[in-house]
Amino acid sequence: MGPLPRTLELFYDVLSPYSWLCFEVLCRYQKIWNIKLQLQPTLIAGIMKDSGNKPPGLLPRKGQYLESELGLLKQHFQVPLRFPKDFLSVIIEKGSLSAMRFLTAVKMENPEMLEKVSRELWMRVWSRAAEKAGLSAEQAQGLLEMISTAEVKKKLKEVTEVACKYGAFGLPVTVAHVDGQTHMLFGSDRMELLAYLLGKFEFLQPWIPAPLRLYQLTRRKGSEQNILGTSNRKPWIVSAAQGQMAWEVPPPPPMEEKEAFWLPGKPPWANLFCQLT
Repeated sequence: MGPLPRTLELFYDVLSPYSWLCFEVLCRYQKIWNIKLQLQPTLIAGIMKDSGNKPPGLLPRKGQYLESELGLLKQHFQVPLRFPKDFLSVIIEKGSLSAMRFLTAVKMENPEMLEKVSRELWMRVWSRAAEKAGLSAEQAQGLLEMISTAEVKKKLKEVTEVACKYGAFGLPVTVAHVDGQTHMLFGSDRMELLAYLLGKFEFLQPWIPAPLRLYQLTRRKGSEQNILGTSNRKPWIVSAAQGQMAWEVPPPPPMEEKEAFWLPGKPPWANLFCQLT
C-alpha cells in the first residue's frame, strides 16, 4: 500500500486568469504527485474587500504588464486564454458572483462535476457549460435555481472567509496540508515551491500530462552522473545507474485558442444561463 495522498486546497475564482493557470497545472499533476486536490470556489471580490487589496488590472502599470505577461503565460501553460478588450467592464460591471454561486451549487449537489464545469466556465461557453460538462438539462436548471438560495450564498461566503483566514489577499491561493503543517501559497507561479514542500521532483513543465510515460533512450556508456538535456525539444532526464530507462515529457496536444469566460462580448450565461443576468 502506497503513502496516503496529501491534501491541496485550491481557492479560485473564474474571473481570475491566474486561477485558471493554477487550476490546470494542479489538475494535471494531482495523480503524478499523489495528492488529494480539493477545489474551493471562492469570491475574489470578497477577498479584495477583506484584505484592502485591488485587482492588478485596475492599476494602469500593472494592467499593461498583465496583458503582456498573460500573452506569454498562455503559451507556457498551454491554456488558451486571451486578454479582454473591456477588462474593466468585465471586472467592475459583470463580476463573478453568480458564476461562483453556480459553482458552489455544483460542488454541493454534483461535486464530481466541479472540475469540468469550472473549466467550461473559463472557456467562456457559459450557455453550454453545463451540457458540455455532462450535466443534464434538469440538473443544470436545478443548480441555477439554487444560486439564489440562502444555503448557497452562505456556503460561498464561508469558503471565502476560510481563504481570508489563511491570509489570502488575492487568487489563486493553494493551501498545502503536508506532514501536519499548513502552507499558504499565492499565485500560479509557485509550482516549484509546491513540489519542494511535497518532496517531489516531477515538475519539469506546467503542461506535463499525467501520468508521465517511461521511454527508452540510448544508453550512455561510461557516464556515472545524471544528465539533464533535451531530445527533440522535449525535456528528459537520464541516469546512467538506471541504464536505458529515462523520463521523457511528451509535448501537450495542440489547443485551439478560444475566448476565456471572462472575456468581453455577449454575456456568457445567455440562453441556458440567462437567469444569471
